[in-house]
Amino acid sequence: MMSEFNNYHIFLLFPRDTLCDIDDISMTRGREWRSEIRAECVFPVLDPSSCPAAINVEFAMKYQPIRAITEDEIRTYEEDGIVCLRQLFDRDTVKRLQDAAEADMAAPSPMGLNATRDGQGHFFGDTFVWRHLEELHDFVFESPSADIAAALLRASKVNLLFDQFLIKMPGTSTPTLWHHDAPYWPVAGSQVCTIWLALDPVTKASGAVEYVCGSHRWGKRFKAVAFKDQDLYKEDLPPVPDIEAMRSELKFVQFELEPGDCTVHHGLTVHGAPGNSSTELKRRAYIVRWMGDDVTYNPRPNLQPMLHDPGIAVGGPLDCDLFPVVRPRAA
Repeated sequence: MMSEFNNYHIFLLFPRDTLCDIDDISMTRGREWRSEIRAECVFPVLDPSSCPAAINVEFAMKYQPIRAITEDEIRTYEEDGIVCLRQLFDRDTVKRLQDAAEADMAAPSPMGLNATRDGQGHFFGDTFVWRHLEELHDFVFESPSADIAAALLRASKVNLLFDQFLIKMPGTSTPTLWHHDAPYWPVAGSQVCTIWLALDPVTKASGAVEYVCGSHRWGKRFKAVAFKDQDLYKEDLPPVPDIEAMRSELKFVQFELEPGDCTVHHGLTVHGAPGNSSTELKRRAYIVRWMGDDVTYNPRPNLQPMLHDPGIAVGGPLDCDLFPVVRPRAA
């Protein structure tokens, strides 16, 4: 079920088309009210029924939810650890994220990484980009992404762990090795998911991610695998098994995507991807890592670097400036 709360830009339109912005307003929203992109100032909207009838109030929502998550989709996520959600993000949203991806590649944050292994092409990654680009800050807090995560996790609260670009340019031979995500991160808990949003058509040739269905229910954590050749991850965990040798025993899914489609996978779902053998298609993905109610702070040595020390208690909630609570919003 999608959150009933969304942020809108509010304006009062008076006679003769005089446009007056306002400093603060609280009203409830009716579904019949139209939305359009109009303004810069954002206000939480609760219900338009309290608005004086003589005033024409227009709502401008930068990121408009297209539909709710279904119970069947939630059950698929819970059973398989992976679900594909088609066309949850509109063309305007995709265009903004495409532009942000190009801007980030041109001028990465300090967390930017060239993850290209030996071979041709370019595999680019950058994390905590919501702290680097205003457009991504807006997406994290204003888009339906957090609501999607809350629905699939059946969570009453969701924190952002971080967001990320992973971009494989045409002709990039670097694969994404089989791994699962949770061992990379300073967290404990089961309500951990990743939204992988396609910004380009994604085909098997261009590097569509492949997932091992149900692997999140194996009850195992595997040692993190370096994206490049850095000797970083040293946690005493068993290695990822030889997934290729187990193909006849396992169930796999691999989704070809259109821009605006996304997948959501559990933090323990094993997945990997080939290189991008296409000569024309970029494989730009914008990725957001969401944490639910039961997730706590669990730092260990030699994990994926975070932007800075969050300054929160071990074993406590993630709530802090680095890992903000995005749903529900603070009062």
